[in-house]
Amino acid sequence: MSDEHKQEEFEIQIDRQHFKVAQRQMTGQQLRNLPTPPIGPDRDLFEVVPGGSDRKIGSNDVVEIRNGLRFFTAPAQINPGAIAWGEHYGLVAGK
Repeated sequence: MSDEHKQEEFEIQIDRQHFKVAQRQMTGQQLRNLPTPPIGPDRDLFEVVPGGSDRKIGSNDVVEIRNGLRFFTAPAQINPGAIAWGEHYGLVAGK
């Protein structure tokens, strides 16, 4: 096979784990499915933007893939205080 017809591979990172992908574009969901196990809904996915604000990647967002692209995950926004407050004042159903 000639070099012209070789499929290009891109090296990217998610949470410091290295992956090689051939797609030039990937959705957030495709990126979330790369690690084993896949990234769950309890975590948000972000693209590292050097010198700028990191970009949150939604499941349907399309990302232009290039070598060296880096992503990280962080806990999804939750509000545990609301549950604790409700329990503290006896406002939770069944109590």
